[in-house]
Amino acid sequence: MTREEMLYFQRRLLMLKTRLGGDLSALEEEALRQTGGEASGMLSDVPVHPADLGTDNYEEEVTLGLLENEFDILFEVQEALNRVEQGTYGRCEECGQEISRERLDALPYARLCIQCAWQYQDREQG
Repeated sequence: MTREEMLYFQRRLLMLKTRLGGDLSALEEEALRQTGGEASGMLSDVPVHPADLGTDNYEEEVTLGLLENEFDILFEVQEALNRVEQGTYGRCEECGQEISRERLDALPYARLCIQCAWQYQDREQG
């Protein structure tokens, strides 16, 4: 990988990290948001109807799932930035071969080349 390519991917990773940081903040606010309460004219934070309670629980689970996913991606982005600093970015952690430009364009924090990623996925499912 050339120095220019490395700088290109480093900038992409930094922009992704910034965006994910903002997304995490928004999701954290959503997850911590209170429903009902005095602001909505109610005296309690408990929804009035059981269906409302179910909807609130579902929305909270979805938000927490998104939050976990965003956190995981942010971790992977930071690890990729660490690999840039160490000079190992763009190399498969399994076989040591160079990860294709197409794969890095699609997933700039990829740790594995496509062949090793398929093998890893097969092991996890099998």
